[in-house]
Amino acid sequence: MTKQRYFFTVLILGALTALGPFSIDMYLPGFPAIAKSFHITTAQVSLSLSSFFVGISVGQLLYGPLLDRYGRKRPLYIGLVLYIAASIGCFFAADIETLILLRFIQAVGSCAAGVASMAMVRDIFPVADNAKIFALLILILGASPMVAPTVGGYVTVVWGWHLIFIILAAMAVLILLAVIFALPESHKPDPTHSLKPLPIINSFLAVIKNAQFFTYALTGAFAFMGLFVYVAGSPLVFMEVFKTGAKTYGWIFAGLSIGFVGSSQVNNVLLRYYKSEQIIGVAIVTQVITTILFVLATLNGWLGLGGTICMIFIVLSCVGIANPNASALSLAPFEKNAGTAAALLGAAQLGLGALASLGISIFNSQSALPMAGTMAVSAIIALIVLLTGRRFIKSPAKAGANVIAGH
Repeated sequence: MTKQRYFFTVLILGALTALGPFSIDMYLPGFPAIAKSFHITTAQVSLSLSSFFVGISVGQLLYGPLLDRYGRKRPLYIGLVLYIAASIGCFFAADIETLILLRFIQAVGSCAAGVASMAMVRDIFPVADNAKIFALLILILGASPMVAPTVGGYVTVVWGWHLIFIILAAMAVLILLAVIFALPESHKPDPTHSLKPLPIINSFLAVIKNAQFFTYALTGAFAFMGLFVYVAGSPLVFMEVFKTGAKTYGWIFAGLSIGFVGSSQVNNVLLRYYKSEQIIGVAIVTQVITTILFVLATLNGWLGLGGTICMIFIVLSCVGIANPNASALSLAPFEKNAGTAAALLGAAQLGLGALASLGISIFNSQSALPMAGTMAVSAIIALIVLLTGRRFIKSPAKAGANVIAGH
């Protein structure tokens, strides 16, 4: 693969990975405006975020078998077209119930992009490079929290929140064109992958039974919950508890994303000296310590706006280091069922994220305690899963194994 082809392939895969997060981050500053438009509370608007998380987690399981049966691109086309149609529908939404439903449909479309991009990393690149590629995707993904809330804040103030969804639809159209004309098909259709319920279930079970998969997939998913808790809780914490405006919130959100994105790139340096198994262990322990301190400091009223931002920054940095290593270690044992494994990995991450976001939306507390507490619980569970699951891994497939995947 030439350097130019390598660059554009990673760029398109990164854009696919970022579509879902852009769909979340861009409309967050519009929460108060949406609430005012529909004459409801900000907490009720959060249900449209929860429905998105539910849709994107359920949709992962739908696309996994399709990607293994029909190749990567055809199911991806269907998902992107569905996303574009739902985004246009959101523009015309006249009440919160309609918005919640359309956000669910939008999510089902967007998750095709997320599953396909993970599977194609496993297809196209040597397994030795997978953790590095996932970190590069996070770098592109970082454009979402740095750009999307800021743009969303300005669009909401100047033109209204509805226009955000037209911008998202236009982005998806550009990504679809890039996929059609510039992204190679990395997996030939395989008719041996049955789409009947029983074989699909057996395929999922075969992946789940792999000790390395469930250990690192669940560890990464519970650690990743910290990011979803932050996304779901940050509009309430910053705009209502600390009384920041939509534009200021957008800048805070962009600044905090540096922790998540920057640490993922630090991970590439760490991989030169340490194994993924070692790096993820240190990251999870640090996340546990930080979140416990966050809870204690919030309970005692020690944190203002600046202190809260610092705590969240450290948590997101831990997530940014843990995530690419967890993803690479989870997918390392698989080649034939890479699409199914990627779907289960995404479903675990986003399904737990949906539960966390729903829990945050239920709390209408005028403090950061629900956010801090949920972050702490998820980090502690991640550490328990990691320490327990490693005992069952008999023959680990190394994330650094020198194997060409998908060939």
